[in-house]
Amino acid sequence: MSCKGCKGHVEDILQHVDGVTGAQVDLEKSLAEVEMEHHIPLEKLQQAFKEDGGHYGIKTPEAVAEHKSCCSGGGGAASGHKQVAKQASGEHSGIYYCPMHCEGDKTYDKPGSCPVCGMDLVEAPVRNRKKTKYTCPMHPEVIRDEPGACPKCGMDLVPMEPDDDKEEDPVYRNLLRKFRIALGFTLPVFLIAMSEMIPGDPLGKMMSRTYWNWVQLGLSVPVVFYATWMFFERAYRSVVTWNLNMFTLIGIGAGVAWLFSVGALLFPGFFPEQFKSHNGTVYVYFEAATVILTLVLLGQLLEARAHGKTNSAIKELLKLAPNNATKLVDGKEKIVSLDEVQEGDVLKVKPGEKIPVDGVIKEGESAVDESMISGEPLPVDKKAGDKVSSGTINGNRSFTMTAEKVGTDTLLSQIIDMVNSASRSRAPIQKLADRISGYFVPVVVAIAIITGIVWAVFGPEPAYVYAFVNAIAVLIIACPCALGLATPMSVMVGVGKGAQSGVLIKNAEALERMNKIDVVIIDKTGTVTEGKPSVEKIVTNGERSEEEVLRKITGLNTHSEHPLAQATVHYAEDKGIEALKVNDFEAVAGKGVKGICSEEGKDKVLALGNDKLLEQLEVNIPEMLRKQVKEEQKKGKTVSYLSEGKDVLGFVVISDKIKASSREAIRKLQEEGLKVVMLTGDNEDTARAVSETLHLDGFKAQMLPEDKQKEVKRLQAEGKKVAMAGDGINDAPALAQADIGIAMGTGTDVAIESAGITLVQGDLEGIAKARMLSHKVMRNIKENLWFALGYNMLGIPVAAGVLYPVFGLLLSPMIAALAMSFSSVSVIANALRLRKARID
Repeated sequence: MSCKGCKGHVEDILQHVDGVTGAQVDLEKSLAEVEMEHHIPLEKLQQAFKEDGGHYGIKTPEAVAEHKSCCSGGGGAASGHKQVAKQASGEHSGIYYCPMHCEGDKTYDKPGSCPVCGMDLVEAPVRNRKKTKYTCPMHPEVIRDEPGACPKCGMDLVPMEPDDDKEEDPVYRNLLRKFRIALGFTLPVFLIAMSEMIPGDPLGKMMSRTYWNWVQLGLSVPVVFYATWMFFERAYRSVVTWNLNMFTLIGIGAGVAWLFSVGALLFPGFFPEQFKSHNGTVYVYFEAATVILTLVLLGQLLEARAHGKTNSAIKELLKLAPNNATKLVDGKEKIVSLDEVQEGDVLKVKPGEKIPVDGVIKEGESAVDESMISGEPLPVDKKAGDKVSSGTINGNRSFTMTAEKVGTDTLLSQIIDMVNSASRSRAPIQKLADRISGYFVPVVVAIAIITGIVWAVFGPEPAYVYAFVNAIAVLIIACPCALGLATPMSVMVGVGKGAQSGVLIKNAEALERMNKIDVVIIDKTGTVTEGKPSVEKIVTNGERSEEEVLRKITGLNTHSEHPLAQATVHYAEDKGIEALKVNDFEAVAGKGVKGICSEEGKDKVLALGNDKLLEQLEVNIPEMLRKQVKEEQKKGKTVSYLSEGKDVLGFVVISDKIKASSREAIRKLQEEGLKVVMLTGDNEDTARAVSETLHLDGFKAQMLPEDKQKEVKRLQAEGKKVAMAGDGINDAPALAQADIGIAMGTGTDVAIESAGITLVQGDLEGIAKARMLSHKVMRNIKENLWFALGYNMLGIPVAAGVLYPVFGLLLSPMIAALAMSFSSVSVIANALRLRKARID
C-alpha cells in the first residue's frame, strides 16, 4: 500500500467480506485492523484480495515489484511516484503533491494531474533549483521532477519548496503562455458568435453564417487541442481510474458543447428544427466551449499565482540562509561556500552578517537578532560559550565561532523541513471534505441529466436547446476543488505563520487538536523558569568542608546534562575547584544521580538528589539539615542532598528565576478558559511557591516521569483534552501521552521528537501563540468549507434554472465557468488572510 487510494481500496475489499463489520488501514504501519462478528480465517481475507486481482498484504519482493498502486496507472505524471525522502546529501529533491492531499503523503517526481481529483500537482519548494521537484497542493504524496498536472486531481504541480530567487514558477509560466494562446483564438470566436446581436449584422453581410461557423471551428481547434487539451486528458484519466473530479465535469460539459457544434456543421439535417436558427443553420456552441475552457485556464493560472504566496513563509526562511561563510584557516580569512563548512571549523562573523551555521561563540561578544526564528523582536546579547543559530543576524560587533551543526542539521534547515512537512499534512477536519467529495461528481452529473430531462419535457420552446445549455451550465459551475482546497491551503499558510512567530507545528492534526484543549500541563525547570539556574550556596553537615562537598557534587554532575547539574559545574569552575573523579554514573529519573568514587583505596557510593533518592538508598537525613532545606524550599529554591554511603554530607541550594513572560502567558491561557497545572519533580514547598507566584490552577510535586504520564491519562479519562509542555527527557512519556505535546526548543531532542508543537524560544508565551494560531486556522478552514459548500449549493440550482419560473433568469455556461474558476481562487485568497493574522 502506498497511498490513500490503496488504503481506501483495501478497506473496501475487507468490508465486503461476509462477517466483517469494519476495517481500518494504517498506511504508516502497513496494518489493517478488522472488526468481525465471528472469527474469519486469514485465508478467507487473503482470498478476497486474490479475487480482486491485487497483491495487497503480500510481503515477498516479487509481489512488491509486481504490485501496481491504484494511482500509478495512466502514465504521465502518475508514473514513478515515490515517498518524500531526504537525499544522502541532505538536500531536498523536487517533489510534486496534490493540494487537496487526496492520497495523504504520497508524492510524485514528475508534474501532472492528481489521479483522484484531477487538479494540477503542486511543486513543493526546494533550496537547489537543479534538484527542484514538484507536487500537488491537494496530494502531497504526488512528486515529480518536472512541472505539470496532478495525475489525481489535475491541479498544476507546484514546487515542494519555494526557491529564494525571483524566477517565476515554471508551472505558472507554462499556464500563462497557454492562456495567451487560448485568449488570442477565443476572442475572435466570441466576437463572431456575438456579431448577430450587432445592428445590421456586418459579418453576416460579408459571408453566410454557415461559413462563419466553419471559421469558428478552425479558431477553436488550437484552444481545444493545444491550450486546454490537458483538461480533457485529466477528464479521461479521472474516468478511467474512477477518481471523478472537477475536470470530469469540465471535460464532459465543454467536450459535449464542442462535439455538438462539430456535428451541427457536418450533419445539419440530423437535428430537429428547434435547434436551428431563422436562417436554417443549426446553433453552434464553439464560443461557449472555447470561453469556458479559457476561463477555466484563467482560474488555473490565478491559482498557480496564489499558490506561490501560500509558500511565502518558507521563502522568507530560505532567504535567511547565507551562501558563504568566512572561514579562519591558519589565522587567515577565507571566503568559502556554505557547503564547504564542516563541523569544528572556526568561522568569523562580521557586523551585520547572517550567521552561516549553528555553533558556539569562541571569542568576542555581540547582540544577535533572532526574530526571524524565535519571533522575538529584541536582539539577544551573546558572549563566548553561547550558542548561535544559522540565519540569525549579527549586530555591530565581530566574533569568531566554532561550527557545531552544518547543512541540514542546522536549526534553520530543521525548521524549513518541519514547516514543509506540516504544510502538506492532512488535518482530521479534512475527512469531512473527503466524504463529500466522494459523492460530489456523480451527484452533479445526475443533477445535470435530470436538468436536461426536466427542461426537455417541461421547458419552453426550443425546449431541447434550453435542456442542452442548462445541463452544461450545471456541469461547468460545480467545483469540487474549492472544497478540496479549503483545508490544505489554510494549513499551509497557518503553519508558515507559526514558523515566523517561533511556533513550529509538526503536523496539521496537532494544529487542529490545539484548538480543543481544556487543560495545559507545564513543567517547572526550563518551562516556567528560565532554565538557567545558579548555585546560591553550599551547606555542609559541619564535619566536611564546603570545598570537599562541592568537589563531590561536581564530580557527579559533570556526567549530567541537566540544567541544575550544569549550574554546579559552572559554580565550581568559577571557584577553581576541580571535580572529583566518579565512576559508574547513573541518572535516577525524577530523583537525582549517583556514582562511585574511590578515596583512600575504598569505593564509596555518592548520591545527589531529593529525599526520595536518599530513601531509596536507605540514607537517614539529619533533622537539622532537613529543617534548613525546608526553609530554602519555602522560598521557591531547589535543593539537592549529597550523601556518601549512609551519611549526608550537605546540600546545594539552586535558584532558577521565573521567566518574566510566564505570568502573562498563563493569564492569557486562563482567560481563554484553560486550566493551567504544573507537574514537577521538585519538592512540595518549592512547587507551591512557584504556583502561588504564577496563580496556577493547581500543581503536583515530586512527580516521576511515569507519574506525569499517569496524571495525563487520569485527566483524559475525565474527558479532558490535555496539552503537555516540557523540555526534558523525563517529560517525554507525558508529552507522547498528551493530546498535544508542546516541547520547548531549548530542551532535549527526545522531548522535541515526542511533541506535536515546538516553541523555538522555549517560552510559555509560545503556548498562547499556538492556541491563537490554532483557533484562527480552524476558523479559516471552516470559513473555506462553508464558502465552498455554499457556493455549490447555490450555484448548481441557479445553473439548473430554478430562478427561471419566477424571475426569468438563466445562467449562461460561460458565466458558470467564470464563477467556477474564481471559486478556488477565493478559497486560496481567504486562506492567505492568515499571513496578516495577529497571534500574539
